[in-house]
Order: sequence, then C-alpha cells, then structure tokens
Amino acid sequence: MDRVTELPADVPDDDYPWDEAFKQRRRPGPTWDPGRRGLRVLLVVAGVVVLVSAALVWFSRPHVTAAPSPAASVAAAPASPAVLIVSVTGKVNRPGLVRLPSGSRVADAIDAAGGIVAGADITGLNLARKVVDGEMIAVGVPPPVGAAPALGAPGSGLINLNTASVADLQKLPGIGEVLAQRIVEFRDGHGGFRAVTDLRQVEGIGDAKFAQLKDKVTV
Repeated sequence: MDRVTELPADVPDDDYPWDEAFKQRRRPGPTWDPGRRGLRVLLVVAGVVVLVSAALVWFSRPHVTAAPSPAASVAAAPASPAVLIVSVTGKVNRPGLVRLPSGSRVADAIDAAGGIVAGADITGLNLARKVVDGEMIAVGVPPPVGAAPALGAPGSGLINLNTASVADLQKLPGIGEVLAQRIVEFRDGHGGFRAVTDLRQVEGIGDAKFAQLKDKVTV
C-alpha cells in the first residue's frame, strides 16, 4: 500500500518543489488587446483585402468574345463600280456609250440606248444577263471584228468569260451547271474578269481544270 506524505501546514503550495514545466502550464498566458485604434486599423486592412480580392476575381473572370462573322473571316472582294459604262452598238435607236448603275442587265443597257429598232433580231441575245463595266453589246448584228463573242464557232471560237451565259459556259470541258453558275456569280461580284487567270479564284477550279480551260476562254 502506497504511502502518502502530507505537507506541513505551514508550507505554502507554491514552495513545494513541483516540476518547473508544470508550473509554466499553470500560469496564465499573456493576453493581447489591440485597443480601439488598433481595431480600426484591423478593420481598414480587412476592407482593403476584401476590395483587392474582389478586384482580382472581377478582372480574372472569363471574357466572352463574339466570333467573327464568316464574311469577316475571308478577304473582302473588290467592290464593283457604282456606275457601269457600256458600249451598245447595232440596231438600237441611240447607239453609243451608256451609263448604268451597278447590277444592270442587258435589257437596261438597250433601254438606255433608246430601245431596239423595229424588226431587229435579238434571238441570241441574253437580255437578263448582268452587264460588266467596259463591255460592248451588239444588238441584232454580229460583233465587230476583234470583239470576242460569248460563244464562238464550235471547235474554233473562244468563250468570253465576261459575256457568256450559264448555258454557254457549260459547253466548256469539265464545266457543269453548278460551276458555270459560280463563274457567273464571281463575274458579277467582282465587276468582271480582268484576265483569264482570274478563273483560278473561282471555287472548284484548280490547276488541272484551269489548264483545260485557259486556251478555250477569253476576256
């Protein structure tokens, strides 16, 4: 049985030889009081931290950028002239140069030249075709010597890219209705063909097809 030694009544508890570490744990730790002024400083610092955090979140948020339109993703096509100057010859009342707004048709050019003379044969003339700047329209007569017709004699003539219709273009090797329509649309959208090599810019005409066409067309 363990023996318990009793302390003398006149010995204070603090004088007993307790372990020093135990005494340290028994003593209350220091307390920190920032005071009113320090509390205000802490509140200001906390407010600044909140504002900075909010700013970082705001500026780091994902930004939505509108996708460019398809029309902006490709190079803009050259604008056609606002006014077209066309030479109208043959059986019209006022042959000569006429000025037409962009997008005009052969029929508009003939009207601007005073209309067709009575009895003129315009069977082979496509009145619905859009005209291009600088072209010549022969009404009721064969085109003058040196002027390339829309479609020459079979096996010997050249097709004029600036005056041929969709049906005319389909007579070229490897040109169907869809590709012929693309050629006409390119011509109307670019103010006509400036050179035969412009055919390469038409969608669907690569180097091989251009090699087939270059000696059979003119501008």
